[in-house]
Amino acid sequence: MYNPLCGLARDGLPIIGLFALATLVCALLRWPVPAVILLAATAFSLNFFRDPDRFPPSGCGLAVAPADGVVCKLGEAPDPLSGETRQVVCIFMNVFNVHVNRSPIDATVSEVRYIPGKFFNASFDKASTDNERNILSLTDADGGKWSVVQIAGLIARRIVCKAAPGDRLSRGERYGMIKFGSRLDVYLPRGYHPAVTMGQKTTAGVTVLAKKDD
Repeated sequence: MYNPLCGLARDGLPIIGLFALATLVCALLRWPVPAVILLAATAFSLNFFRDPDRFPPSGCGLAVAPADGVVCKLGEAPDPLSGETRQVVCIFMNVFNVHVNRSPIDATVSEVRYIPGKFFNASFDKASTDNERNILSLTDADGGKWSVVQIAGLIARRIVCKAAPGDRLSRGERYGMIKFGSRLDVYLPRGYHPAVTMGQKTTAGVTVLAKKDD
C-alpha cells in the first residue's frame, strides 16, 4: 500500500531531490557555505525518510507497534471516535526516528477521519485532543475495534495516510507517515492489554505493543 523506493519513503523523494539539486548548484557556483548547509539538509532528509523492511512476529493475539519511538503514555482515555473509555498506548517519534507508520494488526479499515487542529509538542497530553490528527478505525477478525491516531507535532505539518475504508491491512503493513516529529496513539479493544512499559523504545512492525487476554 505504501511501498518504499530504494529504502526511502516515496513522500520524501521530492524533498531529498530538491536539497540534493540545490547542493549541486551551490557547489558548481562555488558557494561553499550554502553548499555545506544544503548537504547537511540532504543527509538529514535521507535519514528522516528512510524506510527499512520489517518482519512482524508471528502468533495469534499480538499487536505490533505502529511507529518507531518511545512510549510516552499508558493508561485509559476516551476513544476519539466512539467516546468509550479504553486502554491507550502513545508513542512519541522524534525527528531521528523512522516515521513510516504501520498497521498494528490484521484488519479491515472501517473509517478514516481527518481532524484539523493545532501543532503543540506531540509529547504533551493535550496533543491527543488539540493537535491536527488523522484517525484510522480498524476492525480485526474477531470484530474488535482499534483506533490508531496519527498526531502532528510541533514541527510536523503533514500527515500522510494512504489507507481508505474497505482496505485490508496486514500486521506490520505500511499505510502512511507523519513528516518531521509526531506521535501515534493506539486505542485497544476490550480483551487486549498493553505489552510495553513507559519509556520503552519501540520498533514499528516488530515490537509487540499489546497482547490478547488469555
